[in-house]
Amino acid sequence: MTSLLRLDPRPNISSELAYRLRDMIFDGDLPGGSRINEVRLAAELGVSRTPLREALATLVAEGALDSIPRRGFFVRPLTRQEFEDIYPIRPLLDPEALRLSGIPDAERLRKLEELNKKIRAAKNHKQRMTLDDAWHLELIADCPNQVLVDLIKLFMRRFRRYGLAFLRDREVLKTVNIEHQEILKALRRDDIAGACEWLRKNLSSNKQPILEWLETRERG
Repeated sequence: MTSLLRLDPRPNISSELAYRLRDMIFDGDLPGGSRINEVRLAAELGVSRTPLREALATLVAEGALDSIPRRGFFVRPLTRQEFEDIYPIRPLLDPEALRLSGIPDAERLRKLEELNKKIRAAKNHKQRMTLDDAWHLELIADCPNQVLVDLIKLFMRRFRRYGLAFLRDREVLKTVNIEHQEILKALRRDDIAGACEWLRKNLSSNKQPILEWLETRERG
């Protein structure tokens, strides 16, 4: 398992660079508010500036970077306002994708159980978040609406900056993901509505602790 779940794998240099840059942002190597030195970064990564700028543009579209004319690219700081704008979206999107997917077959349910075990056994918060994203994508793998799935992947990436930074600062202990189990129980009963409701709860459960942490950061 790589350190960063590749939510949109494409075999080209700019995409590979985008994955690398996301990791650098998530790990704090490119801190919030810092300006991207394109010459230095291109040399560090061993690439030309053309694919690097394509990758940077991708991260601008994802909301991880800001592009300011005649000044360059800057890592977007974590803010309470952005988090409050981002967080409510997936509790709306994912349940609809699950409803459209329908009840998973036995093989997919087995994969979801195995991923849940790996989440519980994960040794660090980054691995747990990567596996959790994989679990949620497996859950909606049969969704026929690719636009909806792509939106979910985008918001996974946008939230990940907040989730990883929060867990890194707070060193939260891992817990058994009971809500995942409740989703699976509902699916085994052919209760898609119940599974969607548990999924909505699962995606809404961490808001307050992260908001409080952001408030503390902003007060400085």
